[in-house]
Parts: sequence; C-alpha cells; structure tokens
Amino acid sequence: MRLDLLATLNAERAARRAAVVVTELASGAQRLVREGEVAGDALAEALQAQIRSGKSGVVETEAGRFFLELHLPPPRLMITGAVHVSQALAPIARLLGFDVSIVDPRTAFATPERFPDVPLYAEWPDTALARLKPDHWTAFVALTHDPKIDDPALEIALAAGCFYVGALGSKKTHGRRIESLKKRGVPEPSIARIHAPIGLSIGASSPQEIALSIMAEIILRLRRGPEAKP
Repeated sequence: MRLDLLATLNAERAARRAAVVVTELASGAQRLVREGEVAGDALAEALQAQIRSGKSGVVETEAGRFFLELHLPPPRLMITGAVHVSQALAPIARLLGFDVSIVDPRTAFATPERFPDVPLYAEWPDTALARLKPDHWTAFVALTHDPKIDDPALEIALAAGCFYVGALGSKKTHGRRIESLKKRGVPEPSIARIHAPIGLSIGASSPQEIALSIMAEIILRLRRGPEAKP
C-alpha cells in the first residue's frame, strides 16, 4: 500500500470512521474511499453492500473486478440502565464483538459484582456520554424506565447519529417519552428513529429473551440498514 494511502487510512481508523481500500484486480491500482465519500463514489452500490456485510471481498461490476478491503470501527453498544435485561444483553453483545458500556447513576445497581468485566459509569448520562462519545458505529439502548436518565441519553444518542437507538417500555410509555423529547427540542424525524417497543417481535418475556430480541434487532440494522424489514 502506498504511504499516502496508509497515512490517510490510519487517520480514519483513529477517528472511528470506516474506510475501504479499493484494488482494481486487472491493474493492481489502489485508492482509498473514506466513509463520507462512499455515496458519491462510482462503486457506491458495491461499497455500501460490502460495508453492510462487514467482510472484505471481491466484487464484479461493470467497471471490472475489484477487491474491497474493509477497515471498519469496532461496533459499540452503550446502555443506560444496570438492570436485569442489561445483565443478559452485555455478554451477548460482547460475544458478537461489540464493545459494551453501561451507564447508570444508581450506584446500587451499577456494581462490578452484577456486571463483571463490563465498563460501568455510575454517572448521569450527559456526563458519561460526553466522554464515551457515541457515533455512527454505536448502538444505544435505554432500559431504566426512568425518564430522568433515559431521555437525556436518548437525546444525545440521536444527535450523535447512532445506527440503532432503542428504548424499553410499552407504547403508552413511549407516547409519554415522545412528548418529553419534543419538549427537550428533539426534532420529530429524530424521535421517529427510536425503536420502541424495543427488540424484534418474538414474544419475548424473560430478561434473557428480551436481551436476545434487542440484539437481533441491532444486528438487523447493522447489516441491512435502517429500512430493513424483520
């Protein structure tokens, strides 16, 4: 790889932005496509599909055959609420390669004994998330049922462009949440991005089943995009 491409690639990786090294197989010519450039690239459709797959590979296009080498930020899962669902959700997410963080100012819940090997932030979300810096490669879930904790965190996650934002609660609870977020000045199109009730509709009842449904919905959005149907 050329040194200029390597330098740009390293900068994109440090900034947690995706990048793709495109190699034309016939000539060996290489170029780097940064995340923000994908939509306008001549190979946009192939690049977007490959990024969604999460795997590097060879693609056949009208312009020829190319090897697309992906460099993607590790996905992250940020959770507000050190609750029973979180206890099941965190290990599932870690098994799938997500970096997991849990935020909950209630120190009686956010304890290392309940969440071994998971970074805990016993702080209010506006403080913790300012340091954690959620981004496009972050999934965020709100699980406390406490609007004082969940609503500010949801506002931050939506503004950060997290690829998935979900909140636990019934349709009635979510209706109150919508009104609260509107009062906080969150635009309606952003509020509409919240998955609530959270998780795929699989009839989940136990905390473990709810965690599974949430993680399945997160993977669906990561791999197939925001418009994908279950």
